[in-house]
Amino acid sequence: MRKSFSDPQRLADVLVEQLGGDIVLGLPLGLGKANHLANALIARAMADRDVRLQIFSALTLEPPQPKTDLERRFLGPVIERTMGGYPALAYVDLQRRDALPANVTVDEFFFQAGTRLGVHSAQRSYISANYTHAAAYLLDRGVNLVAQLVARRGGRLSLSCNTDITLDLLAARQRGETDFLLVGQVNDELPFMPGEGDMPIETCSHLLEGPGVQFPLFGPPKEPVTDAHYAIGFHAAGLVRDGGTLQMGIGSTSDAVAQALIVRQRQPEAFGAAMARLGAGSFEAGPFDQGLYAATEMFVDCLWDLRRAGILKREVEGAVLEAGFFLGPRSFYRALCEAEPEELAKFQMRAISYVNELYGNEEIKRQARVGARFINTAMMATLLGAIVSDGLEDGRVVSGVGGQYNFVAQAFALKGARSIITLDAVHGQGKTATSNILWSYGHGTIPRHLRDIVITEYGVADLRGRTDRDVIVALLGVADSRFQAELLDAAKRSNKLEAGYVIPAQHAGNTPERIAEALEPLKRAGLAPPLPFGSDFDEEELALLPALGLLKGAIGDLPAMARLAIAGMAGGRRHERKLARLALDRPRSLRDWLSAFLVRGAISKAEARAPSHSMGN
Repeated sequence: MRKSFSDPQRLADVLVEQLGGDIVLGLPLGLGKANHLANALIARAMADRDVRLQIFSALTLEPPQPKTDLERRFLGPVIERTMGGYPALAYVDLQRRDALPANVTVDEFFFQAGTRLGVHSAQRSYISANYTHAAAYLLDRGVNLVAQLVARRGGRLSLSCNTDITLDLLAARQRGETDFLLVGQVNDELPFMPGEGDMPIETCSHLLEGPGVQFPLFGPPKEPVTDAHYAIGFHAAGLVRDGGTLQMGIGSTSDAVAQALIVRQRQPEAFGAAMARLGAGSFEAGPFDQGLYAATEMFVDCLWDLRRAGILKREVEGAVLEAGFFLGPRSFYRALCEAEPEELAKFQMRAISYVNELYGNEEIKRQARVGARFINTAMMATLLGAIVSDGLEDGRVVSGVGGQYNFVAQAFALKGARSIITLDAVHGQGKTATSNILWSYGHGTIPRHLRDIVITEYGVADLRGRTDRDVIVALLGVADSRFQAELLDAAKRSNKLEAGYVIPAQHAGNTPERIAEALEPLKRAGLAPPLPFGSDFDEEELALLPALGLLKGAIGDLPAMARLAIAGMAGGRRHERKLARLALDRPRSLRDWLSAFLVRGAISKAEARAPSHSMGN
């Protein structure tokens, strides 16, 4: 019989007794973790070493850790405002201190990007897995408990943000392949999503609910869209077919793609002019009369904005979007909670096996996913077309494979579909800049035999079915010109490119300055704002963002930093309100004085550069 608990520790005791002290716990990816119960189970296992606790999960959410004093001053209040109150998972600190006891293991198949690079125990327990294989791995391990955050409406529960693996596990339980307990922790901020994740309360064996276990949902703030990402976004938007299918993930590149699609919808002439300035060849243009349908593992907030813009409107069995999980800013969760039921019903949360695979209901999926464009990001690409998205060549894992391979595979399996990999051509700025297009790399995520389309800020490289020689030429054409000569020499030394080949003139000027110049008319017209879909930053923070971006780019370049500091000294006591936001209006140390001068100089320089534009749609 189902029992409701308000004390997570009491519930943990009951579960330990019921499961005989040997727990294989599945925690959903990302937002859907039952944090209070997970922490109570860890505390129970820490107190009683006869209890064995195995945790299998992915994407453990953590607020960002500012790396510098200036980042701390700026981000500290933003983090508290957008992610404050979110209960940290106890195993994170234990992993960082390498203090997990022998009777507790934590294995993950996807990391929040970059958060585990220096965490040795997490690196050792990483599982390299496609998203669609995770449920089977849990079953193989003998999962006997799944603890998930749920929404409640009377006698019904919603899996809400994480139908992804849980629906696949419940289907296995229905078939008699497993007999795990599903325990729900009710969160009142979680949207009650209709569809397959809407289930009777009896589906859960126990519930954890009440004021003491409520908490604000994790809501990472939006990142400003850079020039490079806007250029990538416009190039990608030119490949999307009206009446087609769209998949993309979270981040400023996806925001840029969505904003470019909206410009194409509302101001096609401005879109075409921007594409010409960016040097695009042939591209799709004009508004979306039929509209798009989204089949995406992740429901991100910019897809919600595409619905509001009249672009996400092609319905498949009544749905304009089918997804496996969602994560975004808190404003996104509120929008879902406040949506009219008829509108919300068009956004269907499904099992990850449904969204990320063609197997099962294949004919229906093929008919639905016409003209698909699967847009995913990468860290690096080799000149022969291999993609590096999840790890480094020394073996350290940055994030994980997740569903990227699934969508690349679908792109080759579906007629008319394309896999689009986006990456910044360059990592870092100024003297620290390095190319993200390399001759070779000692780790790969997507092998070169699955090479398709790669987009950088400098254009589109269509690699599908091309010879090695032509792949190299295409990727050289979208590489930053600061690194083209070195890449060209490497290709020639390997005899993959003829000795007499020369970079064409139209690609020899691939510089950030050219991209900035091409985007300037869009910025002046308010069509490429830094935060196109709203912001968690207040007015002072928004005003500081361009200056802090300039300052970040100058770090390590002593002459550039000196120029900013001198400009700040010459400007007198200007910009006091902005400095007060950083607690630098009354410097107390030499470092504070230097920081204040640098910030003043960066603000002045940013103001001189700033076009007059609006902040969004």
